[in-house]
Amino acid sequence: MNNNSSSCEQKLQPRKLEISDKSKGFVELLQQLTICDSVSDEEFEKRFQEISTYGDDHLICVVEDDHTGKIIATGSVFIEKKFIRNCGKVGHIEDIVVDSNARGRHLGKKIVEFLTDHAHSVGCYKVILDCSIENKPFYEKCGFKQKEIQMVKYFN
Repeated sequence: MNNNSSSCEQKLQPRKLEISDKSKGFVELLQQLTICDSVSDEEFEKRFQEISTYGDDHLICVVEDDHTGKIIATGSVFIEKKFIRNCGKVGHIEDIVVDSNARGRHLGKKIVEFLTDHAHSVGCYKVILDCSIENKPFYEKCGFKQKEIQMVKYFN
């Protein structure tokens, strides 16, 4: 591996979502994960500001490709405050997605580590996530283990 490739990968580090990331394909990236209709600039700014008021309790991170200026990976963690475990906290990781053209570059692992480190740094005693059976091996490589089953009830 040449040094140019290595230094390029080192630049691809997670950072907090910025309001300008909407124009860099953030919403389109989420559409690769799940149902995500187009979001107007006004709607995006309103939700961005709302999430910003939560401080460290809700973090969305992204990886931006320096060459294309596009967002190529993202994920989020929100902090649940509990009464159990001495008023403990739990981190919930959500919405991990890597652009289909950028997979195989360990960006998903970087995102998960960034979010896990954040949850640990704000005092969480654990971090949890839901995933498909197909993604189980990936999350096991990130240090997660299967504990229980997921149940869901959709309203729409």
